[in-house]
Amino acid sequence: MKLTTLPLAPKTVAALAQLGIETLADLRETGSVKAFLLLKAAGLTVTQSTLWQFEALLSGINAADLDESRKSGLLRQVKNHPPVAVFPMPSEMENFMRAALEQAKIAAQMGEIPVGAVVVQNGRIIAAAHNTCVSDHNISHHAEIRALAQAGAAAGNYRLDGCDVYVTLEPCAMCASALIQARVKRVIFGAVEPKTGAAGSVLNLFENSVLNKHTAVLGGILAEACKDVLQDFFAARRNG
Repeated sequence: MKLTTLPLAPKTVAALAQLGIETLADLRETGSVKAFLLLKAAGLTVTQSTLWQFEALLSGINAADLDESRKSGLLRQVKNHPPVAVFPMPSEMENFMRAALEQAKIAAQMGEIPVGAVVVQNGRIIAAAHNTCVSDHNISHHAEIRALAQAGAAAGNYRLDGCDVYVTLEPCAMCASALIQARVKRVIFGAVEPKTGAAGSVLNLFENSVLNKHTAVLGGILAEACKDVLQDFFAARRNG
């Protein structure tokens, strides 16, 4: 069933459609709280009544019938929800991930674990880096850390509000912490890291409510290509 302008406002229905939420099934899959936060992230001015309307639609009741305890529960969910952002179009994310992949390939040629990262500000790459832990004898020289340092120098500020970071591999705990501390707006990664990934595989620092909540995260962009670079590298090492 498609969402209609009753009981929702026309601007709300239009904004939801731009986010890919066009039917009641879409809303159910997203959830009332996340849909509400996505509208805010998209720049739409919404009030708590919109949240009540979403929840009522999913429950098949009128918003006026939501009791206060349920409303309070929804507000707690909003407060504790992981950061939400509207991410760029897939084609745009893939273009920037390809730039990160080029960095990963440079790392592989150097004998470094092939991970690459780029920092994007206002649609333009302001930093690009790859792993140099082996050559620099420095465990902290992961692609993300080096890219953040470059971007900070370029921006004249260690805080990178509004910037996106594209990285070919799910960040580890060290890099996830640095990304959060830099107040990066969005982190987009390629392949998952089931052994040390700190964006959902082993743990998710980005959704930890104890930490500063500034950074939204999305994985799986050009995942196979990012995975192939790593697999080819380790296969070559095993073969001598």
